[in-house]
Amino acid sequence: MREIMYCTSSEAAKLLRKLNEERNDLLAMEEQSCTFLASLGEDVESVRPVYQFGEIQEKLAELERKIRVVKHAVNQFNVTQVVPGTEMTIDQLLVYIPQLTQQKQKLSVMKSRLPKQRDMTFGRSQTMIDYCYANYEISEAEAAWQRVSDELANVQTALDVVNNTVTMEIDL
Repeated sequence: MREIMYCTSSEAAKLLRKLNEERNDLLAMEEQSCTFLASLGEDVESVRPVYQFGEIQEKLAELERKIRVVKHAVNQFNVTQVVPGTEMTIDQLLVYIPQLTQQKQKLSVMKSRLPKQRDMTFGRSQTMIDYCYANYEISEAEAAWQRVSDELANVQTALDVVNNTVTMEIDL
C-alpha cells in the first residue's frame, strides 16, 4: 500500500540511506542463503538455510521501487526549488558551490604570494637567480578571495536552510 509523505531534502537523504541499507542487507542475506554446502552423507534438509526466492525478489523489487521514487522526488525538488536569495535552483547551486570552492582555492594561492619571490625550482643553474613577480595586485586577489568566501558561505547557508525546512511530497 502506497503512502504520501512529506519530508525535507535532509530527511529524504536519510530515508534514501535507510532504504539502500535495507536493500544491501537483504542482498547480503540472499547471498548467504541462496546456496549452501552439505557433505556427502549429511542430511541436506538439516543444514538447508531458510530462503524463499519469490519473497526475497518481491522485497528487493519493492525496495528498489521506493529508492527510485525517493530519488526522483529529490531530483524534481532540486530542479524546481529556487533557493531564496540566490535566484538559482538547488541543482544549479550544486554546480555553483564546487565552482566557488575551486575559485576560492585558486584565489587563496594568489593572495598568499609575495609581490616578488625567489624562484626555488630545483635543477636550475645556481649561477643565475631568478625571481617570480606577481603580475597583479595582491590586494585585489585578497578582496576577490573575501568576496568569493562570503558568497560561498552565504549560498551554503541558504541551501542548508532549504534542505532542512522546505518539504517535498513523496508518493511511496
